[in-house]
Parts: sequence; C-alpha cells; structure tokens
Amino acid sequence: MSDVTNLPADIEVWTKEDVRQWLLNDLKVPKEHADRLYDEETSGASLVCFEKQDLLDLGVKQGPAIQIIKNVRRLKDSCKGVKTLAKKDNTPKAHKLQSSAEINKDAVNATANVQEEQVCVHASEGRSTEKSSSEDVRSETKGAASADNSGKRKEEEWKAEKRMCPSRPFDTGGKWYTYRQNDILPPETGPGNLLDPVHEYKLLTNTEDASEAEILKKFTDEVFRFGAACMNRRTNGRIHFGVGDKPLYEHGEIIGLRVPEPQKFIDKFYQQLEKHFAEETDAARSCIRPPQFIQVQHPNDTTSDKFVIEIDVIPDMCYTQGKLFYTFMDTVDEKGKQCRARCLFVREGASSINILACKNERQRFEKMNNVRDYLKVWEAARQARDSNISHEPRKNHQGHRLKQLIAPGRNTLDNSFHYIVVTNKCDQDQLENLQFLVVIRPFVVMDFDPESEVNGSCWFFRKDHIVNLHYPRMFNTSDNIATVIGNLNLFRQTSWVFCNGRLKEEGDCEPLQSSAWLKTRAGEVNDMITFLCKSGVLQTSKLLVVFLLHSFVTDMSSPLLETFSTIYQKLKGTENIVCICKDSSVFSSWRDLVQHRLQTDITDKCIHELSLQEINATIMKMKELQRQSCRRYLPSSGSSSVLLTEKDQELMTVLDILCENECEDTEIENSDLFKTFKKQTEEEFYRGGKVTWWNFYLSEGPGCVPFIKRDKFDDLCNLITPQEGYRTPCVIINLFHHPGCGGTTLSCGKEEQSNYTPVLLLVDDWDDIEDLQRSILTAVHEKRKHDCLMVIILNCIRSQFPKESSSKSRIDNVYITNNLSHKEQRFFQEKLRELKGEHEKPETFYAFMIMSNNFSEKYIENLVGNVLKDVDVSSKEGQLLSFLALLNTYVNSSSMSLSLCEELVGIKNALWQRETLEDKMDPYFTLFTCFKAEDYGTYQAVRFLHQMIAKHCLKVITTKHGVILSEILTNLLHCDLLYKSGIGKDVLTQNILSMLITRHRKELGDDKDTLFSPLVEQIQEMEGTEPIKAVLIEATKRFDKNATVPQALARHFYLKEKDFESALLWAQDAQHKMNNSYIADTLGQVYKSHLKHDIESAKDQEKPLSPGDLEKYIKLATEATKAFKESQELAKKDEYDDCLDQRKKRRLRTYNTSGNIGSMDVAMIIFDVLRDIPFVDETEGLSEHSVLQFLNNKFPASAFRANGNQTNEEFIAVLKNHEKFLVSLKPQVKEGFEFFEEYFTYLKPRSIERETAEDRSKRKISEHFKKYVKLFCPSREEMASERSSKPNLSLQQVIEDARRYLEEKRADTFSGLLQCLNEKNANQMEIILQKWKLITQNSKSKRLSEQTNFILANIVLHCLKPKSKHVKKYEELLSLLNLILQEGGTYSSCTELYYMSMMLLWPSRDVNENMTTCKNICTYVSSIKKSFNRRFSYMCHAKSPTSHFYLGKSKGLRRIIHKGKLDQSLDKDESTKLHLWMSGAVWREKEVEKLLDRVKGTTENGEIYLRYPGNLKIPVRPVYLGGIRSGGSIENVSFYLGFSMDGPVAYDIKYLNDM
Repeated sequence: MSDVTNLPADIEVWTKEDVRQWLLNDLKVPKEHADRLYDEETSGASLVCFEKQDLLDLGVKQGPAIQIIKNVRRLKDSCKGVKTLAKKDNTPKAHKLQSSAEINKDAVNATANVQEEQVCVHASEGRSTEKSSSEDVRSETKGAASADNSGKRKEEEWKAEKRMCPSRPFDTGGKWYTYRQNDILPPETGPGNLLDPVHEYKLLTNTEDASEAEILKKFTDEVFRFGAACMNRRTNGRIHFGVGDKPLYEHGEIIGLRVPEPQKFIDKFYQQLEKHFAEETDAARSCIRPPQFIQVQHPNDTTSDKFVIEIDVIPDMCYTQGKLFYTFMDTVDEKGKQCRARCLFVREGASSINILACKNERQRFEKMNNVRDYLKVWEAARQARDSNISHEPRKNHQGHRLKQLIAPGRNTLDNSFHYIVVTNKCDQDQLENLQFLVVIRPFVVMDFDPESEVNGSCWFFRKDHIVNLHYPRMFNTSDNIATVIGNLNLFRQTSWVFCNGRLKEEGDCEPLQSSAWLKTRAGEVNDMITFLCKSGVLQTSKLLVVFLLHSFVTDMSSPLLETFSTIYQKLKGTENIVCICKDSSVFSSWRDLVQHRLQTDITDKCIHELSLQEINATIMKMKELQRQSCRRYLPSSGSSSVLLTEKDQELMTVLDILCENECEDTEIENSDLFKTFKKQTEEEFYRGGKVTWWNFYLSEGPGCVPFIKRDKFDDLCNLITPQEGYRTPCVIINLFHHPGCGGTTLSCGKEEQSNYTPVLLLVDDWDDIEDLQRSILTAVHEKRKHDCLMVIILNCIRSQFPKESSSKSRIDNVYITNNLSHKEQRFFQEKLRELKGEHEKPETFYAFMIMSNNFSEKYIENLVGNVLKDVDVSSKEGQLLSFLALLNTYVNSSSMSLSLCEELVGIKNALWQRETLEDKMDPYFTLFTCFKAEDYGTYQAVRFLHQMIAKHCLKVITTKHGVILSEILTNLLHCDLLYKSGIGKDVLTQNILSMLITRHRKELGDDKDTLFSPLVEQIQEMEGTEPIKAVLIEATKRFDKNATVPQALARHFYLKEKDFESALLWAQDAQHKMNNSYIADTLGQVYKSHLKHDIESAKDQEKPLSPGDLEKYIKLATEATKAFKESQELAKKDEYDDCLDQRKKRRLRTYNTSGNIGSMDVAMIIFDVLRDIPFVDETEGLSEHSVLQFLNNKFPASAFRANGNQTNEEFIAVLKNHEKFLVSLKPQVKEGFEFFEEYFTYLKPRSIERETAEDRSKRKISEHFKKYVKLFCPSREEMASERSSKPNLSLQQVIEDARRYLEEKRADTFSGLLQCLNEKNANQMEIILQKWKLITQNSKSKRLSEQTNFILANIVLHCLKPKSKHVKKYEELLSLLNLILQEGGTYSSCTELYYMSMMLLWPSRDVNENMTTCKNICTYVSSIKKSFNRRFSYMCHAKSPTSHFYLGKSKGLRRIIHKGKLDQSLDKDESTKLHLWMSGAVWREKEVEKLLDRVKGTTENGEIYLRYPGNLKIPVRPVYLGGIRSGGSIENVSFYLGFSMDGPVAYDIKYLNDM
C-alpha cells in the first residue's frame, strides 16, 4: 500500500489538499490528473465513492484510473478492522472521550499492537479501543497491522530508538523549546517538596468519532481537573498532552498531537475557565498558565507537524491562601441525563482524586474534614518553601566571561581568528539573534539541523551573505590540502557543512537518527575534523570552536557529543573550545554528558546564564569599528553611482575593491579611537607595511602634506587617461619598478585618484597578463560594449633593471627606479618634517627613511649595524634573524608565518597572547613587519621591512659574526620545525627551493643570466665548490621526493666540477622521482657536456682523434640524443614549466623545446668530429666529401677503403658499428629545422613579452642552420664547378640541386615559404618558384607536400609581385589543388593542404559562380581543425595559431591579402603599427577597411558560422575567447576573416544589432 504516514489514517476525513498530496507523492500520478481532481473539489469522502468510469469521465487516463481505484480500496480495507472496534462500543460519546489513564487501565489485558494514536482538530488518527480478550483484539486489528507493515521502515527505526529527555523548564515559555519524538520524559510523580512540579501525561485518544467541540471540551476538562488538584494540594504541576503511556507506549513517551489551529485551544481554555471555577475564576486564572505548544521533531532532527501541549500550574499563596478550589464538570446522572457536578480534586500520588465522588456521605464528610485539616499543613509547608527562595537578583558575570572566551586576550574580535561553529536546530523566532555569526565570519559551520537551509541558521545567514553548502565527505578526498581548500573555496567564503544531511535530499544525504548516524556519518565528520585541525589548514593559536546549543543534548550517542569528543581529542583539550548554551538546563545536561564521556569539567568554557539576545548584543558590540562605509558605492556612467552589496563583494573573493566613499562616514572615523588609528595606520605604512586606501585618505586631510608622487606619476596618468582615449574594451599598462621603491604605492595612488568610469584593475607582478585580458574580454562582450573602454589593467612588475625592461617591453609602460630626483627628495624632506610633528620616533619608519635617504647604502649599513650590535647569532632569536635575512635577500617578498616564528623562539600559549614575538625579538623586531599573507588560506606572516635591510643584516651576520652563508643554509635545511605541517609551510618550502634552484634570467627582468641561483653562485664565489655540493646534498635529504634539487646537483657536477659520473647519478635520481621533459633534458645535457668536455680536452692537449675516442664520442652522443628525444616526447605531456619560479604569481606555461635544440647541438658536434678524422689518402681514403656522402646515406661505411692502414680500419669499424645512428643525424637536424620553422611561423606567443624568451632559441637555430648549409648545401661556385666538370648532368641531379638551393634559402617547406613573405624580395621569390616548378613537374613521385608548396609559392610571389609572368592563374592553381585533394582525401596529416584548400576554395560573394568548386569547403575546414589538433595541439599552452592571410574584396588570387600588405598600407612607424595590432585598432583604419572584406555570419550556441547559398554553413573561430557573448543567443554579426593553420578566424566581431 502507498505510504500515507503523514495523512489521517481514515481516508474519508481527507481534505482535497490531502487527496492531491497522496496522488502526487505516494502514487506518483501525473500532475495534471491530480490537479483535475483537486479542481473538482474531490475530498477523501468523495474519492471513496468513485468508480473507474467516473475517473475516465473526468479525463483521467486508463492506467492512473485503475491505480487510484485499487489503492483507495486498500486504504478502505485497512481501516475497516479498526473502525469496527469503535462501532461495538455502545457507550455515549461523552463517555468515549476517556483520559489516557482510563484507556490504559481498560487496555491492560489487551496484547494487540495498536497503531499510534493522535489527535487532530479536524479528525483523529486514534485507533485505541477496548477489547475483552487479546484474541478478539488481534482479529479485529488485522487490517491495521497490515497498514503498519506498509508504512515507512524509518518510523519503525525511530520507535526502536528511545532516550530520556528532560521536560521543558518549569513556568517558562515554550516558544523556543522542542521535543524529539519517541524520547522519554521523567515518570509521573506525586507531590514532593511542592516546588518541583508533579507531572501528568495524556494522549487524548479514542477521538475518531468526536467533534471539534468535544475534543476541546475534553482538553479543558483534563486541564482544570489537574489544575484544581494541584492548587488544592498547593503543589506546582504540569499536565502534558501528546505523551503516551503503557501498554501502547513507554511511560512518558513523546508522541505529539497534530494541532492545526492552536488558538482554538487557547480560546477554549479561557472560555471554560469561569465555567469550571465560578467565583474563584480570577485566582485560578492567576495560578493556571495558558497552554504552551512545544514543537515535536522527528528523531532525525527534522520538524514534524506535531506538538506537545503543556499547562503549568503554580498555586501562588497570594491567591490560594485558605481556599479550596471546586470545579464544575459535565457528567451524566443515574437517569442518563446531562448535568453539572461539583468536584473537589486533590492530588494524591500520581493521580487526581475527586473527594466529592464518594457515594457514602459519612466517608465523604470525613475526607472533606481531612482535606481541610491537611490544607493548613500544606500551606505552611508551601510558605516555608517559598521563603527559602532568594528573590535577590543573582550576580551574573557571564557577559565578561563571554568576551574573554570569544576573543582571548583582546577586547575586540580579531580578524585573524578562525571560528568553527557547531550548532543544532535554532528556533525560527531566535534567528534574528544570530547576527553575531556575520561578525565572527565562521570559517566552517558544522550544522546538525537538516532543515537549516530551508528555515534555520543557514537560511538566515544566506539572506545577505555568501556561503558554500558542503557535506563532510567533501573534505575527505585523496587530494592534497591546497586542492581541497581551492575546490571548497575555504578562507574566502564560509563553508556551511550539513553534518546530518539536508531536508528533501535522498540517498546518502537524507537525515539520520543517532544510531544510524554513528554507523554511517560519524567517520566522515571525524575525518573532516581531522582535516580542519591539521596545522597546515588552521593554526591552533588562531582557532576557536564554538558549540552553539539551542536545545537539549541528553543522549550519550548524540552526534553533537561525538563531534565534541573528536574535536577535544584533535585539539588536545578544551583550550580552543567555547560552549554557548540556550539556558542553564541545556547547560546542565551538556556538562554532565561531557563529564561522563571525557572525564573533564567544561563549566568554565560554557556560557549559559545569558539569553541568545544578550549573547548576540555582547558579541556584536565586540566587533572592530568599521573601517569601510556601511553602504559602499561604485562610480557608474553619467556621474552616477551604484550600490555594491556585501553579498556581491563576497562573490569577488580575489579583488580588493576601491569604492567612491571608501573611507567616508566610517565608525572608526567617528570614534574616540580615530587619532590612535590614524597614527597606527601611518606608522605601519611608513615602517614598510603594505599601502592601504586609508593612507591615501589620511594624507589628503586638512593640514596634511599630500602623498608623495614620484615624477613618473603624471606619465602614468597620461597613459591611463590619454587625450584621444582608447577604442578597445581592455588595455594593458605595465609599471616596471625596483622592489621597495614605491611602484605599487604609485599605482594604488593613481587608482585612488581615478574618477574614470572604466575599471582600473591593479595586479601585482602577473605573468600571463594577456590571458587575463582575454578573460576580461569574455565578460566585456556580454555587456555589448565592444568599442568602449571598460577595463584598464595596470600590472606592477618588479625588475632589477626597470629602465631596460621598459625599453624591451612592447606593451605601453612606465618605469620608476630606486634613484630619487632632486624634486622628489625635497618632497620626502617636507613629508619627514610633517611626520616629526605628529609621531614620536619617525626615524624608526625605516622604509620611508630609506627612500628619504635616496636608497643610500651607507644609511642602511649604519641602521643595521646599530640594531644588530649586540645580536647573539647562536640564540633562537639570532637563528630566526639569520633565516629571515637569508630568505628575504634571495627571494623577494618571502616570509615566515607568525606562528612558526613564535615556535622557533619558544613562545607558548599564543592563543592567550601571554608573550608576543615583538617582545621576544626586541630590538630586532623594529626591522620586521607583520602582515596578512595568503597561501591557500590567510595567515599572519613576518618579513623584513625592506630587501636592502635584509641584505645588510645578512652581511653583518656573515662578516662581523663569522657565520658563512652555507652554514646558515645548512641550519635552515636541518631545522625540522620549518618543514612540519603548518599554515604557510608550502609557501616557505617553495621559497627555500626557489632560493636553492631558481636561476636569474634577463628576459624576466633580472640583472643577468645565471647558471645557478644567486645564492648558490654567491656561495661558490665566497666559499668554493665543496660547500655547494654539501648544501645541495643536504637539500636532497630534506626534499627527498623533490626532483629539482637532484637536478640542480647534477647540473652543479657537470658544469662546475666536470664530475660527469656523479652528475649522471643525480640526473637519473631526479628522473626516477619525476620524469618530465626538463629532467630528461638535464640527463641529455650531462651526456652532451661530457662529450664537449672530452673533445675540448683532447684539443687542448693537441691529441689527435683516435678510433677509441671516436667510439667514446659516438656512444656519448647516442645517449645524449636518446635523452633529448625522450625530452621531446615528454614535452608533449608537460602541463607546465617546472621551473619553480616563485617570483611570479603563476608558473610559466610553455612548451619545452630544449630537447629539440639539444639533439641538434649533439648532431653538430658529431659532424665536426667526423670531419676531423685524419685522412690517409684525400682521394681514395676517408675524404671529407665521402664523409658527407656517408652522412647523406649515399655512401655506406663498408665502401670506405683502409688501404691497409690499421688506424683507418679501426675508424671504419667504428663507423660501421654506429652507421645507423650516424646516418640518422642529418635527417634529425633537418627535422629539427622544420619543426622550429613551423613552431615559430604557424604559432605566435599568447603574450608579446614572451617573444623575447624565444629570441635566444632563434639565434642558436640560425647559427646551426648556417653551419648546416655550409656542410650539406654546396655554394654556387661549387655547383658551377660541378656542372662544368660534368656537363651531362642527369635530370635527377638537376632536381637534387634545386632541392639543395631551396633548402639553403629556407624555402623548401611550407612554413619556410610563408617566411618568404617577409624575408625575400620578388626576384628571389621568382627563382624559388622556378625551382619548385622544376621539382613538381619532373619528380617521379608526386608528393602532396611538394605540390602544396608549389601552390603556396605562386601565392607568395603574387603577394610580392602580382604581375609576375611566372605566377599561375587562379583557375590553374584551383585545378591543381583539386587533383591533390583527390589524392589526399579528408584525413591527411598534411595540414597545409587543407590550409590552401581553405584559402583558394573560399566562397566568393557570388557563390553561384563556383558552386561546384567550393561545395566541399565545410569538409576541408573540418579536416584542417582535426589535422592541426593531431599535429600541434600540445604546443598551444602558451601559443596560438596566427593568420598570415586575410580575405580581401577582390576575386581570384587578389582577394588573398597577406599581413605585410596591411602593414604597408598603414604608412606608420613600427611602434605605432605594433600598438594598432595589439589594441585591435588596426581593424578600424580606413586603409585596412578598403582592403579587407567584412563578411556577415551568425552566432549559435557560442560558435560563429558563415552562411552561403546552397546550404553552406562554415564554422569560424573567434580570435579571442571573449569574441562572442555567452548565452548561446542566435545573433547576426560581421567580422574580418583570417586564415590560420587551425581554420578560419574571425577578427573585430561586431553585432549588427548594436551598430
């Protein structure tokens, strides 16, 4: 049968809403059928009368109709048995409304398991009846039992799990109190000390035939009977309705009643009060409290629709003195007539006895006298008890205690603290008192309320703030800490964790009761707590766990107690735990459970005498004064403003947003503490702290000297707001600066002053800035502001040589140096005078003083010398000083976490701030600054104020105290405390590794290129090679799983010590730990260096080449080539450059080509070696020509003649043994040249700044090519001499000569021909075309690539000299292309073939003219994309396909426009042209618009398509990711078309609707 647990058991009393709910939720009937019956006003009583045809007539389908009818019959049958029990009872209705005690008495002999009984104002589900024998009961309740069997197993499990719970505190409101279904209340009791209330439990059963009025009357009769009995006995009491008793339930078991309209019970209570008590109504009203309706929760903590109704009785002596309270009850006289009977109820034991019910008049009289006599005794006892109660207000110091617990050692909340809140269900009326959660900003909330998201704490918090909803299992993955934190966005947004499931969730997420929770979820929560308590996640010294208990916890198996126990174990005690209890009774229960479970008293850790309202106000008052306006505004168009809501700001987790009113109308400015705050803010900045918006605001106050503007400030302003404006949505400006010379401050100053509508985005040392620009363009295009500037990216880049970096940068930029002009020095002196007037010791503002003294080395030397004059470098403080000095000198902006520094110097109990690092490190702490740092979370960190101070501190330690660099570094590596798990540990480890292995590179702004890290080179210079070796070996032990350290050690051995065996061992060790392309390249470099070293040593010794040497050289070359080839293959799989360059915000994502270059290096070395073989006979022996023929694989080694010379025989034997390797070298080198031609020609760097990094590779490849040409490509003189000596050259030899000519001119490949557009003139190109014509017409094998190259050669010559007679006509090229396509098909690896097809077959405006020719263009576009991905996708991490040709307005070959022609048409200098291309403004130049054809297409689902007649639909890629709007809208667009190696590309996309 369907599940109807939540509906009345009697279907005939269902409302139309109940019927609809049953059809939808239980029978899963289609919604339209359920709605149809609902519209027809179909109640339960109507539904039982329906036949199948009735449903069909209403439009219900056959299947659902049969399903409804059958289930209705089952429900009717299941109710029959129970209903007949009531019918056999002939007692009048008034008598059928019995008390639960009477029912239990009558049912003692019954053994049937009768269904749960409850009351509802509309109808009842009660089924409890009387039976004379257990056998009859079993037979009559068979149907009810079957209904139970079909109910939810969950409810059966709930009934099985029962636990004791306390009653609601006496004489208190029930609004914020709840009970749990099936919990057991304390037993009913008789009068005791008169103050402890007696209890009586009622269930209000057997009401299925009762009307609403009868139910309410029964309720009031029971209440006033009990109330009168308690008042007459002068004892406090409470009667509970909805609580069961044996045998159907456990005594005191909470069942609950459905009470749809509580007000009716209250109204009836007051109406009946006067009828029952007559003249004593006022006294009774004062003593009997109105009903309280206590919500009943399911055992899994979800809210049910049931209540327990409770009425408290307090017989105050002011109203009861000397009185007996009679009640008047409706009853039936002996004749069966209704009448009013006078009753005198007195509480006797656990029952209320009616004294006047005694039939014997004498006995009744005696009982009355006894009551009157006892009344005096009861009143005396009551008065004595009342007098013992102290009415003086209890002294409560818990407000002060709360402040101490919630903010240890402080008077205000500390933003650096992280709070974990553990809570259970909070009453909805109390949610407004949870505002303090917003103030403490919980790191994690562990919520045990499954309904919290719907109507609880989570719902309240989410109204105005962002939280992420999680489950405990989401913290327990195999990922590392950083990944988990990143995935869950911890530290940036509150994580709200549902520890006992969520409402309406199915499967593993549904709420569970305690026993099931312990089995299935306790482990997940335990693992989550373990994760959170890791020192690498949260610092114990900055962690507080707050248990917020809104209701009783009474069970030892409670999930909350289990959670407390786990946290207690992980944090090793209660030092970091605070418990906030709703009231003292909740506290008492919680304290006792914890005491029993953990044998520890938590009284001092609990707040329980304050209301939640008082707790909320106390904590809210502790929050730090706001330093931002409560309502923040951003500038908008037309000088208007828009409100930045707190919720929106929380979504932008990585941005620090500057608002119009950033520092205006703040709490701090309007407080008495503002002067102190102003002073501290200025001191922190001028000492070397990070600049804040307050620094700018304060400097602009009345009487203040404005912030010092460096001379370059105006230049920066002009770049940001040029007179002519920008015509592109997003531009980039670089600001190069020395570290610590005010570059970031300068950029912040410009951002603070800007009232410009576009967003000014300040980023600090961002590597891949153009990727960021493309991401911004994606969002910009959604706003349909294609021609309007919306974002200016100001990138602050630290550089040791900012002027040189500025000159090399192709992006608009400004630079500042650490050298002040005279004007700037005057500003600094003026500012210093101001600071002296406002601050006591401005001379301690060291960062400011360094700049004031124009970065004087002498000033810093004197400063450091004075501070460190008494330093003990062997102490813990001295060790910390040396560690930070070393790190800050060699890794800019490096730091250590504050907690780690405290541990290093031996500070304990940091939570209560008993000792600070500043105290411990005095006076050296004046050289430090403490700031908020970020790893995968935020934490307090410590570093030197300025890198120059760190350098001089290190100099003092090494020179005056005799501690050498290698010793400091070794101590750093041996200090285990630095490497244990903790917050900031990963950043520190990376900084130490970077200090050891990161080399300097000029292209990254460094002063020079280095072979090793500056630290290693400094140790080498000052101490020699042995300390380097020792330090690096120690580093391999410390970082035993890291591959880069043994890699650096291998480089040290082969570069510095020439110990190639050791180098090989360490390179192989690195490869074993992580085999990526860089490690494999190092292995190849070891072999290559060994090879070069041996060759150079032999030359230095003037030792002739021997066969043994040749054997050794070739073997080394073979191993080197093998390693370099492996590096090439691994490069295709590398995800990023493993250079560990910590100076950048992001690692460089590049394609590693070092393996390709290395293999070419080795080949060139071997070519030189082979040419140096000593010849016996120039003409008949190993002549140079023969060796070259051998390398060309045209002259086998076996053909060499030794002429009886033993040495020659040995040489020839070596060549024979390695012939396969040697003859592979030339093709290998040729393949390398072709690879780089394609790499540099087909693809362009995503960042223009990266082009400089490729220049070195280009120079080296160019040198190799010159050498290659000299070796394998004969000069014109040599070729002329050969022709004259052999006048009858064969055609094959002529073709070979043509190939060698093309190879020499780098025009033998498709990519080489594309380069001819820029590198060759028309005359040279005509010769090249003639050579290709000769090859294609006369070669025996018609290669696809050669035919394709011939077509491209024609196009290139046409671009350079359109009227050349050698250029074939468009139609001829088209015919040739079609022939090639027939041979190549659509799945060729020759991407270039499809490139030519795309350009030549592209439809013209009048597509009907060549419909047959271009009908397959879509196929070829698809083919080029697939072919490109197969060949080049792995190279596209940092590069993207570039276009060499664009679609013009003419026809034939004239419509193919190359980039050079666009540049020629601009008639501007090179820098201006570059700026036009970068900004996108080139597409709006009139000369360009005249040449190019702006085509029209559509956007569909994020893609662009060109449509032509004949159902042609060609996909086109936008050149920028943000070129088209998101949302999948179908829009008409226009754009210029470019041709790249991965297909057609759209430039300058414009939406026609916007134009």
